[in-house]
Amino acid sequence: MIGAIAGDIIGSVYEWHNIKTKSFELFDPRCKFTDDTVLTVALADALLHSRDYSETMKDYYHRYPGAGYGGMFKMWAGSKDSEPYNSWGNGAAMRISPVGFAFDTLDEVLSNARDFTAVTHNHPEGIKGAQSVAAAIFLARTGSSREEIKAYVEGTFGYDLSPTCDEIRPDYEFNESCQDTVPQAFAAFLEATDFEDAMRNGISLGGDSDTLACITGGMAQAFFGPVPAKISKRVLELLDEDLRRVALEFVDRFPSAA
Repeated sequence: MIGAIAGDIIGSVYEWHNIKTKSFELFDPRCKFTDDTVLTVALADALLHSRDYSETMKDYYHRYPGAGYGGMFKMWAGSKDSEPYNSWGNGAAMRISPVGFAFDTLDEVLSNARDFTAVTHNHPEGIKGAQSVAAAIFLARTGSSREEIKAYVEGTFGYDLSPTCDEIRPDYEFNESCQDTVPQAFAAFLEATDFEDAMRNGISLGGDSDTLACITGGMAQAFFGPVPAKISKRVLELLDEDLRRVALEFVDRFPSAA
């Protein structure tokens, strides 16, 4: 989960100012956490303390109202209604990483990814995006190779993961859908040589940079192991006390999420 938060923070300055290169300062002075981190930590909190996820997300929304949420989510979180709104947005995949670390079987991961996603993103593409990322995290942390992960995701969810980062990068533009963010995040993860390289791959593609890097980061961390200390230290420094406390509690309970 720390990897997903790292992707959000590192990518935060590039969401509206895309760069198409892997050569950039990893932590720009303007880096900050966004809604991606807030809702990821909210899910971790819900898992840790058996809290209703709808209520937890609304609680976090009101505590961090300026974090950069999408318009439909803001309407949902600010209302008394808790019915899902059939979203296929990439928010489904960016907040799901805790599920990939918290359960012991692939079936449990898939079931919980569906249930936690469907509280808002109950469109089939939203569910698919979240399940594919959570499954990849589970498979990565339990020893599957990237070839095995790629084959599983393509066979189970129907994503075409053949385009490379070099093929994606030139024409890829901002997109808030799961269907045009999740495959790109997989490309960034599948080609990476280590965690930092995964971050640079994801951000270099452009698009919704913080969300794409957030999705990439969860998978890369699960595969490569703990986030490098120089990165995780800075990430934790950039969280406020409440978010940092929940993140560290989650890591303490589920050590592979570090």
